[in-house]
Amino acid sequence: MRIGISCYPTIGGSGAVATELGKALAKKGHQVHFIVTDVPFRLGEFHQNIYIHELDTMSYPVLRTPPYDLSLAALMADIVKTYQLDVLHVHYALPFAVCAFLARSIVKGHRFGVVTTLHGTDVTVLSQDKALYEVIRLGIEQSDVVTAVSQHLAMQTKALFRLDKEIRCVYNFVDPDVFHPQRDASMRNCFGAQGGKKLLLHISNFRRVKRIDDVIRVFAGVRERMPARLLLVGEGPELPTARELVHSLRLAEDVVFLGKQDQVAPICAAADLLLLPSEKESFGLVALEAMACGVPVVGTSAGGIPEVVRHGETGYLANVGDVPTMIDYAVRLLQDADLYRRFADASVRRARTEFHLDGQVAEYEAIYASLCGGRA
Repeated sequence: MRIGISCYPTIGGSGAVATELGKALAKKGHQVHFIVTDVPFRLGEFHQNIYIHELDTMSYPVLRTPPYDLSLAALMADIVKTYQLDVLHVHYALPFAVCAFLARSIVKGHRFGVVTTLHGTDVTVLSQDKALYEVIRLGIEQSDVVTAVSQHLAMQTKALFRLDKEIRCVYNFVDPDVFHPQRDASMRNCFGAQGGKKLLLHISNFRRVKRIDDVIRVFAGVRERMPARLLLVGEGPELPTARELVHSLRLAEDVVFLGKQDQVAPICAAADLLLLPSEKESFGLVALEAMACGVPVVGTSAGGIPEVVRHGETGYLANVGDVPTMIDYAVRLLQDADLYRRFADASVRRARTEFHLDGQVAEYEAIYASLCGGRA
């Protein structure tokens, strides 16, 4: 099949999933076209069967800002016509599903399917803007198939937009060839884990909903009870505040800001524990990737996280903002070697059996085929 994919190219779960999906589809022989503003952060080197089409917006004195959405719709239409795409798979309702709707209106004489995958922010945050609510609803309703990355997000979307339309849950996935246990002493030493220090990890886009202050305060509590270091991966608007808190709590010597990292698998595998204290999380891809590396998770029961992390089996979940409980959970895991080993083994099993790349990609292939008259 010939498949177009549009997503945000920056760091975050939606871009990572869209990129890994495209790479997996290309490996299976499908022709994949990324229609994006920039090369997705996880795409990296050349991949056979993958084509990248970057958006180049025009500037015009009358327009206060470049017409990004309209230009993207036009580019989508052009790529669909030029390459006779069978399916356009967009990640996020806004702007991508709406742009796909416009592209379909532009293209004449060629029918193609539109699949929209909802990742969370487009529903949980943008829908609160009354000016955008009906536009997002339009993009969802005009898609042939709509999927969500968790059951929680699917139900939340239907309730928020009062939809009768089916929203299928297709979970995010992990590639066990990339994310797997690989205890590298040199990597751990590089991060300062000598002398039995425990490595705690947080990866995000540093938005307010990630509650970076809770990450740092949980770490501070753990560090009071045992030698530990914290690795912070990512960048975003809360980064300056995080740096200030680290210095105010006098944690600077044991907190490492690694910034944006394209390849996080080795970092995940080097860690002992992932912290995910988000107040909103539609799925929690980083939790799954950590689990695949044999790293348990301590986080919150927000959104779709409980669909990924099994409380008392692959990690521990607390209420949002309950820092003392998360500290206790983290210390319990890190001090009890037998308990930790059970959680680590269970994490790997769950990631490989429930969220394996092959199963989820096959599910998307079946969706595409249904829109192409069963043609694979």
